[in-house]
Amino acid sequence: MAKVRLTIALGDYELARPLTLGAVQADGIELVPLTGMGSRERHWRMARRNEFDICEVNVGAYFMERDRNEDLTAIPVFLHRRFRHGFIFVNPAAGITKPQDLAGLHIGGTNFQPAAAVWLRGMLEERYGVKHRDVTWVTERSEDVEFDVAPGLRIERTPNGERIEQLLLEGKLPAILAPNLPRAFVDGDPRIRRLFADPKAEEIAYFRETGIFPIMHVTVIKREIVDRYPWIPTNLVKAFDAAKAIAYRRAGNPRVPPLAWARDAWDEQRDILGDDPFQYGLGDANRKNLETILRYTHEQGMIAKRLPLDDLFAATDLGDAGGEEAEL
Repeated sequence: MAKVRLTIALGDYELARPLTLGAVQADGIELVPLTGMGSRERHWRMARRNEFDICEVNVGAYFMERDRNEDLTAIPVFLHRRFRHGFIFVNPAAGITKPQDLAGLHIGGTNFQPAAAVWLRGMLEERYGVKHRDVTWVTERSEDVEFDVAPGLRIERTPNGERIEQLLLEGKLPAILAPNLPRAFVDGDPRIRRLFADPKAEEIAYFRETGIFPIMHVTVIKREIVDRYPWIPTNLVKAFDAAKAIAYRRAGNPRVPPLAWARDAWDEQRDILGDDPFQYGLGDANRKNLETILRYTHEQGMIAKRLPLDDLFAATDLGDAGGEEAEL
């Protein structure tokens, strides 16, 4: 039987490279990897044009597309996770010393929908009492998935396409939620600093309290493919799992990462996050993770209803048939 040929758009993750480079094969599937795009381009092209058979996308945007009955489903493969406490930046002149000081302010972001922003708004409200409707959100570009702004939610666009980072440096915005480290911060500009002086400590405390290592992206697949080939989701998850096992072995080898204290970092991560912090599937920890951002997406007015997780993901649980070691 000829293999099913499918395009797959994703980041160039170490977790997935054994699969995208061919060291691991998905049984019955010929994957055409597309790894040259940045997240913004990949998400926009999938949301607006549905260009790829399989695609890594912003988890909140996926919930929005399903809320709008887009012909997609997902497999429980989460290629991108990141703690986000270290991505709230303030201008020191604004006098912001604690999260509660953000209430009532104008806060910048690239746009409203990025998973990083959804997680941060949810955490600020749930853990620090900064209600998202008490803030005016200032964005610099359009949304990947168009949506009607809910009553009471204040979203403004930056004037003349100005960048939020520059507005922060000029003192025109007191704070921003950034998807990545701003260039000015990396360069040591004194006009920008993190809200949390020790974000790593905040993130460790958050994980130990909640068990959540925030999922940023999910892996979506066109429903027509699953309807025609119902075996594809399970075979994809098995292949991604096998690729991850190789990536873990490489990361744990101090001769591989170009880091002086690579083994110390690896051991610290295992001590805090466990043996498989990037676990796939819909086990208890991942269900709590996804239910949390699903709730945030609903509370922040981007979806009208909260679908059950089992309706949002293709069935890939092997049950009693699983448990065998992958042949690598």
